[in-house]
Amino acid sequence: MEGILGTETRDRDQLLADAMADHAVYLLDPDGRVTSWNAAATRITGYAAEEIIGQPFARFFPEEDRAAGLPEAILAEAEASGRHESVGWRLRKDGSRIRALGVLDAVRDREGRLLGFAKVTRDMSAWRRVQDALTESERRFRLLVQGVTDYAIFMLDTEGRISSWNAGAERIKGYTAAEAIGSHFSRFYTAEDRRTDLPARALATAIRTGRFEGEGWRVRRDGARFWASVAIQPVRDDDGRLIGFAKVTRDITERRRAQQALEESERRFRLLVQGVTDYALFMLDLDGRVSNWNAGAERIKGYAEQEIVGQHFSRFFTEEDQAAGLPARALIIAAGEGRFECEGWRVRKDGSRFWASAVIDPIREDGKLVGFAKITRDITERRAVQQSLDTMREQLAQSQRLEAVGQLTGGVAHDFNNLLQIISGGLRLLQRRIPQEAAEAAGIIASVRHAVARGADLTGQLLAFSRRLPIRTEAIETAARVREAASLATRSLHGNIRVEVDVPDRLWTVVVDPAQFELALLNVAINARDAMPEGGLLRFEAENVTLEDARNGLEGDYVAVRVADTGTGIPKELMERVLEPFFTTKPPGQGTGLGLSQAYGFAKQSGGTLAIESEPGRGTTVTFYLPASLAAAPVAIGQARRQAADPARLRVLVVEDDPPLARLAVRLLEEAGHRATVVEDPEAALTLLGHGGAAGFDLVFTDMLAASGQHGPALAQEIRERWPTLPVLLATDAAEVPGPAALREVVLIRKPYAKAELAQAVAAAVKTAAG
Repeated sequence: MEGILGTETRDRDQLLADAMADHAVYLLDPDGRVTSWNAAATRITGYAAEEIIGQPFARFFPEEDRAAGLPEAILAEAEASGRHESVGWRLRKDGSRIRALGVLDAVRDREGRLLGFAKVTRDMSAWRRVQDALTESERRFRLLVQGVTDYAIFMLDTEGRISSWNAGAERIKGYTAAEAIGSHFSRFYTAEDRRTDLPARALATAIRTGRFEGEGWRVRRDGARFWASVAIQPVRDDDGRLIGFAKVTRDITERRRAQQALEESERRFRLLVQGVTDYALFMLDLDGRVSNWNAGAERIKGYAEQEIVGQHFSRFFTEEDQAAGLPARALIIAAGEGRFECEGWRVRKDGSRFWASAVIDPIREDGKLVGFAKITRDITERRAVQQSLDTMREQLAQSQRLEAVGQLTGGVAHDFNNLLQIISGGLRLLQRRIPQEAAEAAGIIASVRHAVARGADLTGQLLAFSRRLPIRTEAIETAARVREAASLATRSLHGNIRVEVDVPDRLWTVVVDPAQFELALLNVAINARDAMPEGGLLRFEAENVTLEDARNGLEGDYVAVRVADTGTGIPKELMERVLEPFFTTKPPGQGTGLGLSQAYGFAKQSGGTLAIESEPGRGTTVTFYLPASLAAAPVAIGQARRQAADPARLRVLVVEDDPPLARLAVRLLEEAGHRATVVEDPEAALTLLGHGGAAGFDLVFTDMLAASGQHGPALAQEIRERWPTLPVLLATDAAEVPGPAALREVVLIRKPYAKAELAQAVAAAVKTAAG
């Protein structure tokens, strides 16, 4: 391959290759072995020229690519089609990997014989310096071409015959002086040029204008052609008479080839730049005015080339960035630090904005700043996707945190409920045994019972937040229930708060616990009241909506119920905590921090969710999204619920490992007229029932959770399988019975319970088992 290219060409090509700082440029022989190596190849791969020349280029490929025969396949494709281009992993000398763009071109002689391959590898991380490298490469190439200094200098008489001949002429044209002198200079022209009388016309032009210059094919002694640069000047004596011509011929065949290659390179580069549509690539002069423009710039920014060339690039910046001096500062930073890179809003021709990633690189020639290269990419969609992902991550973190708090809250509320059950039941039993005249003791007991009731309400709100509150769902007339809740809320507000209700009659039916629904709305309304100490507007709204909210997992038909106020609003930094139990911004003694947590728990337990929108100083809107049940028939407000009739005297097996709770349950059952037997654990209960005891009991009463762990559902399932007609009653503070679907109809009684509630639950359990 080196025999084809002259020393001058090789030196030029090596200078060009070394100038491409971000491209490894080297040659391969037909077998794929390295025959040349540029400085960028050393920088990118870590191999010095003396280490790699003669080595197969396959060593740059990872082991898996070599095993798959990728290097050989690349050579074969380049030989067959003339070119191979691909992106893949390549290896450095130290074993590290780089992501590289590789282009392999087959090199052939004029007869089409394969001489080898030209290989260009680009480290994708170095793309930012490509334009500087190309500019410097082109400049050096021009200097190299302009440096050719060999000339044929000879004289012609007035007829065009050769009268003198120098060594340069002999070297270029192949004739000795004896062979050339006396012959006409037209012998050096091609036959086609002689037919057009070009030699005579050249002399005539020189006489008429004082000089003839041109380029064209000329012929050597051996018949070979070369491309010549020709200058002819008339020579006159002191009287001005023409005595001949001075002729200078320069063999610029290599320069012409180089020029054609350069023009082709520039053409390809222009096509490359113009073909890029995802990036705006353009140049700026020293003042920041646009000097060229590619198709990507037109697509992204909306300006045609004729509209924008000569205009200052600051027109792409927003008014606020222009006022802050960002365009000028960007050029100063690029010139001073070698690069300016940023993201921000930019403006299109039509005034619309897009989010841009922008890079400005200085362009220098001989160390002097001559302009800037500007690359802009529209990343509006990518930014939107990233923001969406960030939002989803924040929502997931918030959901996970609330779930963890809910689990902890549910556990604490369960233990607290057991304590309240003991206190409440004990107080009722104790009150019956205090003489009526002990008024003071009775008053104390009444105060304690009031505190127990308040504690039960608090645990109910905690359990609602943790979604473990027992609920009694039914299809409701949504519009009527919302209006009823708004009416209740109105009675708890002070006079300078105005209430508006905008609830259409044709709201879809929802299946919820009506009491919890009204409590949730009332809790939100009370929070709104406290946020408007100076008065304001409280508005209840509702509408039917169809959701496709992938972030919250809500799809389908929902009823959206909104409670909006014009109060103080919630600061952004507190929004993530407002749903946590006991978190409140109210002064001490003015709130438990459970209102919104109960509302959130109710919404989630009902199959929906709760959304809060707030802005400090402009109020808060709380929206319940509750799944619609289009087929369910609503139950009117005030419709009487059928209660199970009190059963006869029953024999009850109590399974409880907490002695105080066991004694309390026995006492309440006995006061209701039943007989109770206590065992500590499920194993003892099953043993007793299995030894014929099942026939001796009418009901099994157990706790959902034992002190030693959960056993209620497992025991209930075992009883259902072995004695299907034996009723089971579970005392719980959980929302539902975990486990098989067969247990979902087990009767539950919420703790703390009183005698009447227990009697009612026993009757319901007996009825459920019977029917």
